[in-house]
Amino acid sequence: MKSLRQTYKVKAPIDKVWEALTNSQIIEKWGAGPAIMNEDEGFVFSLWGGSIWGKNKKVIKNKLLIQDWYSGKWNEPSKVIFELTDKARYTEIILTQSNIPNKEFAKIKSGWRDYYLEPLKIYLESDSISL
Repeated sequence: MKSLRQTYKVKAPIDKVWEALTNSQIIEKWGAGPAIMNEDEGFVFSLWGGSIWGKNKKVIKNKLLIQDWYSGKWNEPSKVIFELTDKARYTEIILTQSNIPNKEFAKIKSGWRDYYLEPLKIYLESDSISL
């Protein structure tokens, strides 16, 4: 099993970044839908129509989201942690994922960038939403 850590800078207020991680309607706008998600601790979620699913394990609004993630036929979850920090001109997201199956590591590592956090960043930094 492997782990990864990635940092993203999003030029958007921390509450908007939080919504983009926890609000199904916003998640679907940046591309991870169909989505079932909210910010409640213990909530069972799914993304991409159920390709990814899991549970919110710990939630501190606008600061920390810890989730168990499952995909495919994983016997045990991967732990995903989003840490948000309000900086002067942007919100920093630190993503940590552990317990990643070795044979899926490269795909998951690039998938965060290509299909999750980069699309979220592009959506939040676009002129089409009101910040």
